[in-house]
Amino acid sequence: MRTDRAVLRGDTRRPALMLAVATVGFAVNFWAWALLSPLGPRFKELLGLSAAQQALLVAVPVVVGSLGRIPVGALTDRFGGRVMFPLISAATIVPVLFIGLAGHGSLVALLVGGFFLGIGGTVFAVGVPFVSAWFPPERRGLAVGVFGMGMGGTAISALTTVKLVRTGGSATPFLLTAAVLAVYAVVAWFVLRDAPGRTAPAESIMARLAAAVRLPITWQACVLYAVTFGGYVAFSVYLPVYLRSAYGLEQADAADRMAGFVILAVAARPVGGWLSDRIGPIRVLAAVFAVVALCATVLAFTPPLMMLGTVAFLTMAAALGAGSGATFALVAVAAPADKVGSVTGLVGAAGGLGGFVPPVEMGFVYGLFGSYGVGLALLAGVSVLTLALTLTAVRATARRRSAARPVPLGPSAEEAR
Repeated sequence: MRTDRAVLRGDTRRPALMLAVATVGFAVNFWAWALLSPLGPRFKELLGLSAAQQALLVAVPVVVGSLGRIPVGALTDRFGGRVMFPLISAATIVPVLFIGLAGHGSLVALLVGGFFLGIGGTVFAVGVPFVSAWFPPERRGLAVGVFGMGMGGTAISALTTVKLVRTGGSATPFLLTAAVLAVYAVVAWFVLRDAPGRTAPAESIMARLAAAVRLPITWQACVLYAVTFGGYVAFSVYLPVYLRSAYGLEQADAADRMAGFVILAVAARPVGGWLSDRIGPIRVLAAVFAVVALCATVLAFTPPLMMLGTVAFLTMAAALGAGSGATFALVAVAAPADKVGSVTGLVGAAGGLGGFVPPVEMGFVYGLFGSYGVGLALLAGVSVLTLALTLTAVRATARRRSAARPVPLGPSAEEAR
């Protein structure tokens, strides 16, 4: 996948338009992907679900959307974002309508619908290579960070889903989301274009995935993203449950607070990409994991929600968002251009799986101990270990890639730190 720099520098409007449309597509699909999370407490009451069943319900779309990014990333390398964005959006309409019209009656139906709802979560693996190809290396951190703001689609779901059910009935948010997905699929088909000079790789999907797996940056970025984006996803899907159980908040209040967490994380993502362009992703990531470890340690003691608990949650949201942006700023400059889609798929899968494990683990821990402190303490420990990885192996890989790359990486080229 190559970028015609002369074209891009001569026409800055086209890359900006492609970035804007891709970001909207990310948001719309993530809106659909997160529809079950705000309704988790409602389904628990209606269907008599246990804490573990409720956690499983909201986590199934996460794990499917995560694993699905692996083939979708490789398919994006082959067919381009111009085809894959409308295709993923159109496919997501089917499970959205199924859940909205027929899937409320049983846990099995919800799990089946949630499984296919995971299709919407794969769109991330389409957008990163698509956006990266439109921008030169020294601007990719910010561009990919702006695209990452599309994860704010989960905030749209958090803010609107419960309210729409109360005012219009259980099918209303699903019908509305399906309509928006349909409109976007049509617009994307006619507006999106792949970057000039993009060439489809000749290797098979399996060969490209195998080559991506052998890259050190792939596995290192998988770990980084599993903690940063995985932490964000985990809190975005499980925070309403946590706030109701730990602090006794009402469902609507808990959903609104979760939306605040999501919005701050979304706003911080391009900041992480921008800082990575300026001072290097390694420095940004090191600061992120130190902050997450500190905040998780504080929250493990279930401090009063006002003010210490709120400050800790919001600070963690900003750190996780910035870390997500910094991780893909690292991928955009450290991965070979023709393998960005494949690497993105693998790394995106790791991030989503990182979001699948904590909700299940938190539900299990709460069932055993009646407290979430142990789960948050584990997050603090994982963050410390990831900080050590960042300052050793990841830094060394970034240095080697910087030394071998013929194109300067910008102000952080010396060691991408």
